[in-house]
Amino acid sequence: MTTRTLFKGAALRSALVGAAAMALLACHPKNEEARQLQGTCEGGDAKACTQLAGRLLKGEYILKDEPRAAVLFQRGCDGQVADGCASLGSLYFAGRGVKRDSVRATTLFRQGCDGGGLEGCAQLGVLHRKGTGGMPRDPERAAALFTQACDGGNLSGCAHFASLLATGEGVAQDAARAAELSKKSCDGKVFLGCLELGRLHAAGAGVARNDSLAAHLYGQACDGNESRGCFHLAALHETGLGVTQDFGRAATLYRQACDQRDGESCFRLASMYEKGLGVRRDTDRATAMTRRACDSGYTPACPKPKAT
Repeated sequence: MTTRTLFKGAALRSALVGAAAMALLACHPKNEEARQLQGTCEGGDAKACTQLAGRLLKGEYILKDEPRAAVLFQRGCDGQVADGCASLGSLYFAGRGVKRDSVRATTLFRQGCDGGGLEGCAQLGVLHRKGTGGMPRDPERAAALFTQACDGGNLSGCAHFASLLATGEGVAQDAARAAELSKKSCDGKVFLGCLELGRLHAAGAGVARNDSLAAHLYGQACDGNESRGCFHLAALHETGLGVTQDFGRAATLYRQACDQRDGESCFRLASMYEKGLGVRRDTDRATAMTRRACDSGYTPACPKPKAT
């Protein structure tokens, strides 16, 4: 069965869901705009399909429906809408609404970037930075792609480029510029930017050191599902830097980040179970959390090989 056939079947299965979603939210003042997008999309407008898919993905004025969003992003991509290709690539990479396929995701990111879809360039940059998705690790290439995306107004690209500038990875280190781009992206609700700006304030790099402001920014990042924001905020609550020391709150935040496969958070939570800080002392639970930390890729939590 071809990919196109699968999408066609998914479209039929989700048609009634989409109609029900429209009817359910009919009272929303902006729902009429979503209705118009749906009608225009059904009339063959690829750009309208891409815009409607974005709303379905976020649940804006219509019920969230990731499989149907994937179908519509595919229509957009087939109609030469570069942003549709890039967005569909993100779904394939994360396995949201479609079966996870990093190879197809990479192809779609490249297709989107080549067509002017700046999110595709930003995502390609992420792959080059990490050396994943079949792409070689190349921080300099990542920096170039992030710059291309950011210069075109893509705030995700700005946030990723800021993180490179902060560390000097693949580009000359420039903490002040990193802070500027992080703030710009954070103000635009790109929560990676809030995380990066929080780190800079915590270190006093490029901006004045301010642990309270760092805690606030980490909270924004955590609320935006950036697991490292939860980790850093937990660490501040554990130490009492910039916030009131609160072991219970720290444990809750470590658990939240651990559930998002942040291995270091799992390891810190294991320590709290071991010591009975913020949670009831439980050595079995501590052992399980340590194992989970290792499974999530945090190598310091993994058993050391026995000497021969």
